[in-house]
Amino acid sequence: MSRSEPKQKSQTTQAEAKISEVASQDSALFQLLASSLAPYKGWLFAALALMLGVSGLNAVPPYLLQQAIDGPIARGEVNALWRITAIYGATAIGIFLLTFAFTYFLQQAGQRALADLRTRLFSHILGQDHAFLTNTPTGELVARLTNDIDQLNAVLSRSIVIVLVEGVTLIVIVTVMAAVNWRLALLSLAVLPVVALVTRYFRARIRLSSSGERSAQARISAFLNEQVHGMTVVQLFNREDESEQEFEGYNKSYREALIDLRWHSALFLSVQEILSAVGLGLILYGGGQGVLAGWATLGTLVAFVQYTERAFQPVLRLSQEYNTVQIALGAAERIYALLDTAPTVQEPAEPLPLANVKGKIEFADVHFWYLADEPVLRGVSLHIPPGQSVAVVGPTGAGKSSLVSLLARQYDPRQGEIRLDGTDIRCFPLRDLRRSVAVVPQDPVCLAGSIAFNIRLYREDLSDAEVRRAAEFSNAARFIEELPGGYDYQVLPNGENLSQGQRQLLALARALALNPEGVLILDEATSSIDTATEALIQEALERVLRSRTSLVIAHRLSTIRNADRILVMERGRLIEDGSHAELMGQDGHYARLHGHQMMGAGETEVI
Repeated sequence: MSRSEPKQKSQTTQAEAKISEVASQDSALFQLLASSLAPYKGWLFAALALMLGVSGLNAVPPYLLQQAIDGPIARGEVNALWRITAIYGATAIGIFLLTFAFTYFLQQAGQRALADLRTRLFSHILGQDHAFLTNTPTGELVARLTNDIDQLNAVLSRSIVIVLVEGVTLIVIVTVMAAVNWRLALLSLAVLPVVALVTRYFRARIRLSSSGERSAQARISAFLNEQVHGMTVVQLFNREDESEQEFEGYNKSYREALIDLRWHSALFLSVQEILSAVGLGLILYGGGQGVLAGWATLGTLVAFVQYTERAFQPVLRLSQEYNTVQIALGAAERIYALLDTAPTVQEPAEPLPLANVKGKIEFADVHFWYLADEPVLRGVSLHIPPGQSVAVVGPTGAGKSSLVSLLARQYDPRQGEIRLDGTDIRCFPLRDLRRSVAVVPQDPVCLAGSIAFNIRLYREDLSDAEVRRAAEFSNAARFIEELPGGYDYQVLPNGENLSQGQRQLLALARALALNPEGVLILDEATSSIDTATEALIQEALERVLRSRTSLVIAHRLSTIRNADRILVMERGRLIEDGSHAELMGQDGHYARLHGHQMMGAGETEVI
């Protein structure tokens, strides 16, 4: 036995297990579609009733052909032939009208269901916690909302029409064939069991290939999204060649996944075409012998040729749509998995109201980690009285940002409690807590819209006067009033037409507009801005921090020197706590860092 054989057997076993897993998930995925369509069952029932009419009429033309050949044509009765021709024409018109009505009703149900599912999926993403949004590539989430929904749309707008009509038509035709001549019926349908086996064989393989193709597409979309947003950095650091090579890798994976899917699909359709030709050959040979032997008429043989073609036409069309359905099922599987993802930060079962926040904050033996073997916070305990401004300093990775993100419930502590005004923050509704704890991040996000819209982002009920007051209080009004249109100036997506400092001032105005008296968190809000803008922010902070509890993460002494209290963190622990003067008097970690800065370039980063 060669060394490669165990590996090949292992890979085969893994592939078979994955195929089995994929096949077992179908019922759950169909339940997703069924639950989406359930509110529109009235439209569906109307469509199904019309579909039965279409399927019944589809079996009439071959029967009329048999009657014409064995009756009026054989006997030379022209008037009777006209009657059959008129019935044939009326049947064709009926099929057209019923198909149009059936498709219309089904589209009404399908498109409404898809719109609901798209909204449901977007709402679910909005409800996810920070860990999920951080660890899931943006391109994948966009792909779920766009590409995967489009795949379901292909099923509901076309495939389901074909599957339902052709499936019921096949049942009706087989029933009619058996009633007209059971011998010819058995002969013409002899290959159907083989068709069923072939379909079953290709079913999971096409599904697996489809899932791989969509995953590869999501990865390449996520990479392109990242590269386009970071193109300036790529160019400045001469990484064009590396980015191109990395893209080639993603592109190759996508190409191979597409080829694999197309190969399975093409082979499946080719086998179905061959089986259809075999079935037609059997009816011509066996039916011809029946005519010669006298147990079948010529009209019956001609009718059965049409019946056989019509019987295999649904099979072929179902085979063609089967690929689309399998691709859509792969999309549905990913959507289902996303909808099944529950956020780790949950709303309280019995929420307590949060109003008139005083700002007393307590951390009681708080432990936190992102990965189990890499603790980020180790038993942090502290008490912040109402109205106190607290600066948090420490080296990169000390746990500063994790500390404040827990207060805003972007994450929950693994152990311990965080209390606001004496109550565990997990007891408050998330909306109320985040209305009372405003955050100014290091990299503020601005959405496409006016300046006023961005300030009102968390509170659409703000009047123009309140918007201006927040802008003036944060010193953002100085640059806003210089923009064309002022507060009506249109911001591009991601604030691309604003400087970093302008975005930071806008974020501060937004936080003040959210809750002028709540807790304020500034996460390194002055670390990436110019000196002039920093001076504006410092001037604003001197006003803002006087009357509210605040936590400020900062690297520059100019930001933290005037804080009521400074917390020094290292490796997830609180190692020093006091005012600037007290910490300097202790001659500890803070004093040494301060001394290093004084010996350096003044206002460069200290901590």
